[in-house]
Amino acid sequence: MKIIVQKFGGTSVANLECMQRVKEKVLRALNQGSKVAVVLSAMAGETNRLIELAKTWSSRPDPAEMDVLMATGEQTSVALFSMLLKDAGIKARSLLGYQIPIRTDKEFGRARILDIDEDRLRSYFKNYDVLVVAGFQGCDCEGRITTLGRGGSDTSAVALAAALKADLCEIYTDVDGVYTTDPNICPSARRIERIAYEEMLEMASMGAKVLQIRSVEFAKKYNVPVYVRSTFTDGPGTLVTQEDESMEAAMVSGIAYDKDQARVTLVDVYDEPGIAAKIFEPIAAAGIVVDMIVQNPSREGRTDMTFTVPKGDIDKTVEIISKIKGEIGAKEVLTDRNVSKVSVIGVGMRNHSGVAAIAFSALKNENINILIISTSEIKISCLIEEKYTELAVRTLHEAFGLDKEPEKTC
Repeated sequence: MKIIVQKFGGTSVANLECMQRVKEKVLRALNQGSKVAVVLSAMAGETNRLIELAKTWSSRPDPAEMDVLMATGEQTSVALFSMLLKDAGIKARSLLGYQIPIRTDKEFGRARILDIDEDRLRSYFKNYDVLVVAGFQGCDCEGRITTLGRGGSDTSAVALAAALKADLCEIYTDVDGVYTTDPNICPSARRIERIAYEEMLEMASMGAKVLQIRSVEFAKKYNVPVYVRSTFTDGPGTLVTQEDESMEAAMVSGIAYDKDQARVTLVDVYDEPGIAAKIFEPIAAAGIVVDMIVQNPSREGRTDMTFTVPKGDIDKTVEIISKIKGEIGAKEVLTDRNVSKVSVIGVGMRNHSGVAAIAFSALKNENINILIISTSEIKISCLIEEKYTELAVRTLHEAFGLDKEPEKTC
């Protein structure tokens, strides 16, 4: 049995006209002999409406009840779309997360998928050609509804594709693929035909909003081929897949940026074993993700420690540091919300020298100062002043020739 998973985001199911377009995509797959699992998000704007509704009723909405409320957005989408398919004579039914079930942990609002009942899911295909599945949701071991966090429908789709051992997972959205950078900032950005899981993970973690990062992790772990395509056109899109030799031919694949960054500097902390642990353990316990970290050279047993966290966590971070300030010897805690991170990404960096030199030289020529540098095997990230973000993205994109079509290899 050939199975294809298709996921459609909020703008793709925003109204009846959009859903009719989605129906045509599903019909095309059916006509090619596939069974189809369709994963839908809530209609565009519905999630935000539900959040505001909760705030009207409660100053501090209970996370578990919040998940019950938020899950109704996807429930509405799958019910309406199933009606549309049935009126067209298609054997279809809707499925909510708990009906499959998609089992998750108990982290309401940001639950992680533990397992999916593959046998039960496959059994539905004995009677139906299309299963319309509510994305973004699951249930814990007690049967309570959980949600997977923003962008969670992507994760739902890839997880279902992995469980069903689907031939393909198509992620339909309002863009026609993954680009070398944000086209809204750099008009010369190009659509990438094929991108490695590792590159997509880095781009997603750096703020690229095409795919949710956990969905890429699932795809990589279970080797699920993912096509990113536009609901509104019939173009080829971008294939997210295993790395191959052709991908390594290019020095750099893309430029990503993240404006959701804030810098924290602890001045004159003790420079001795265990101080870093004392700083970052309570931050981690609070669920705050620390990104870039730099420590200055020691001076008379003292040093400065600088790191970045999401802007929304800066106040909580300062509160935590204030409690241990005396213990770590910090004389002052400085913060800066006006920073952003720009990253150069590509698996080809493993085999090409000079990537850092090109990036740093390009930024220097535009008088853009680098505040912090961090690197991985396939990424170089620079923290800069936020006001220079767009200039830095365009500059790096041009410096690596990403505005030009790559040479075809035999």
